[in-house]
Amino acid sequence: MSVIAEIIDTLENKIGKLFLKIKSLEQNNQELQIELKNAALLIQNQSKEIETLKTQLETLKIANTLLGSDDNKRDTKLKINSIIREIDYCIAQLSD
Repeated sequence: MSVIAEIIDTLENKIGKLFLKIKSLEQNNQELQIELKNAALLIQNQSKEIETLKTQLETLKIANTLLGSDDNKRDTKLKINSIIREIDYCIAQLSD
């Protein structure tokens, strides 16, 4: 009977250790999920900032070209033509 009692005690100890391990892993999982959410939020904020900076860069290129720089003259002309086409389209829509 003592052999069975020892086996039961050993099993109880192992089960207890497994429960502690599960609890530790669940806590670790929660911490990693929080870290993942924070990283996703950071990436989203950085993406927005990148888009804002790209827009500012494009605006600065156009302004620089309008001030006399020859570097982006073609791009500025294309942008102005695009804007004129959009305005013409809007006028045509309004007159219909």
